[in-house]
Amino acid sequence: MTDEKEMSFLDHLEELRWHLIRAISSVAVFSVIAFLSKDFVYGTIILGPSKTDFWTYRMLCALSEATCIDKINFKLQSRLMTGQFTMHLLSSLVIGIVCAFPYAFWEIWRFVKPGLYPNERKAARGATFFVSLLFMLGILFGYYVVSPLSIQFLANYQLDPSISNEFDIVSYISTLTTLVLATGLMFQLPMVAFFFAKVGLLSAAFMREYRRHAIVIVLVVAAVITPPDVISQILISLPLMLLYEISIWVVGIVEKRNRESELLEQATRNQPANSYPATPLDQLPNEQ
Repeated sequence: MTDEKEMSFLDHLEELRWHLIRAISSVAVFSVIAFLSKDFVYGTIILGPSKTDFWTYRMLCALSEATCIDKINFKLQSRLMTGQFTMHLLSSLVIGIVCAFPYAFWEIWRFVKPGLYPNERKAARGATFFVSLLFMLGILFGYYVVSPLSIQFLANYQLDPSISNEFDIVSYISTLTTLVLATGLMFQLPMVAFFFAKVGLLSAAFMREYRRHAIVIVLVVAAVITPPDVISQILISLPLMLLYEISIWVVGIVEKRNRESELLEQATRNQPANSYPATPLDQLPNEQ
């Protein structure tokens, strides 16, 4: 039995309002912290991929001298009077969203969860953990792999040596945040496939049959969310295809568990209520 009382429509709206307030407040708190930590946020996080001592570039140098990056050929500048302040606000907000995402998602999930059936709640157990884990993995992949290699490629691409690359700070931060956030969201593919399989809208056979179509869709999505260069598209397309294959495996497990649950439910329904397991005759007590 549950202690949850019936709520009216207005009560649901009030409950949703408080969940949203707490979620937005968590984003605001982390955004304020990021805004006040300007030197660390900009010197280490935002401008990190634009410096040759960035972690990714150091790992490439440690891997081989041929892949060592000793120069990133561009200079940042602000052409708008409000450019630096606006980007300071935007980058602080993005960092606040990333840091507060697990708690904010948990608050929304707390509102949605009571409306689910018991079997749906059981199936969605651990949703907050896995959604947050995949999001953070996507953020790290986008920040440490996709963004620095894309920035390095675009910064060193020149039509002619006489043309220098001088990027506006708005363009740089927009490119960085788009790559990082888009990668974090795209890493949710296994969870989306899991929930679709649970409600019967997706099957492993369907995903295998349309694998070639999925490759085309992945390439199109990668082309839309990345700068117009092949390197960025490949860097995002490869993990997305791997996640697609993982999603097929996840959907297959869900289908197997659904079949087992249906067979168990059918066996329980067909079994008489007063039936007892048969006892072998040689195990019956001897009457004296």
